Amino acid sequence: MKKKVLSLLLCGAMVLSLAACGSSTSSSSSSDSSSDADTSSSSDGQKVYAIVPKSAGNPYNEKEVEGFTEIIEANGGKVVVSYPEDATADAQITCINSLISQGVDSIAVAANDENALQAVLEDAMAAGIKVSCLDSSVNAASRETFANQAGVTEVAQALCDAVYDIAGGEGQWAIVSASSQATNQNAWIDAMKEIMANDSKYASLELVDVQYGDDEPELSTTVTQALLTNYPDLKVICAPTTVGIAAAAKVLQDAGSSCKLTGLGLPSEMAEYIGDDDAHSCPYMFLWNPIDLGKLSAYISLALVDGTITGAAGDTFSAPELDTDYEVTEASDGGTEVILGAPFKFDPSNIEEWKSVY
Repeated sequence: MKKKVLSLLLCGAMVLSLAACGSSTSSSSSSDSSSDADTSSSSDGQKVYAIVPKSAGNPYNEKEVEGFTEIIEANGGKVVVSYPEDATADAQITCINSLISQGVDSIAVAANDENALQAVLEDAMAAGIKVSCLDSSVNAASRETFANQAGVTEVAQALCDAVYDIAGGEGQWAIVSASSQATNQNAWIDAMKEIMANDSKYASLELVDVQYGDDEPELSTTVTQALLTNYPDLKVICAPTTVGIAAAAKVLQDAGSSCKLTGLGLPSEMAEYIGDDDAHSCPYMFLWNPIDLGKLSAYISLALVDGTITGAAGDTFSAPELDTDYEVTEASDGGTEVILGAPFKFDPSNIEEWKSVY
């Protein structure tokens, strides 16, 4: 009787674990979602490549998944997309534990926390699963390498110069970020602070506040409204998050605010707000192509699984769809990374062209 009760409890725990992680699977023959599909590479000979985005319903994350899936399927692999229930490390840990039990060949994760995933990702690597990250990194001990959308300094410098330009070189500015634990956001913000502190060019700019919208439209809207109330002389908001910038753009434009916006955004979401006149809230912004970032992550996963690279600095691999050969380089945290490229500027001259792309 005790064995029967124990068996029922274990089954219930497995069901709860799967329910907490919104997984979907796709293969080269089908893109239909099925959380119960067999993802073991040993069952049909296909290698299985998993991706764990920050959260579901985030258009930027979905574009990353699109690029990742395209490359994996084109190379004969099977894709597992495992969306956490919310944008937290705990939700991602649930997803990763499920993927370990499924016996996938690789996991690529866009981390919601730099350090909180270490134990579960170490478990994955100990099980022979190749672990990398994209967009937002985990610490060096938790990964084999990182698909970085752009160098931290390059992104920070572009944003600093945009704030300086839009503010006219002086005045108050603020930041609307994603979550307070997001690795990439914190790295960019810290680098911006350092750049401004060490260059007298920015001496007349005052960073008055950093607010966190947790990559949720409603909260990002609320914190933007609070900034306008608390700082009536605010000149610029910088939002280095696609969810935050879209929410802030609407708040500013609907209010007819003199405060302007820059940051990192999706052209498709920001086109109506891009303009260099009083009617538009965002003169210009930056981003890279998240589809290409997903493709780069896929190429890294393929190369790790087939042994082309180990993730060590100096390793090289080809990415035909990106028309580039990439090299794994040392990262500032002691690990390694592969950099996609420099951030791209979107302004009134090109936003119409790009809004239909992503």
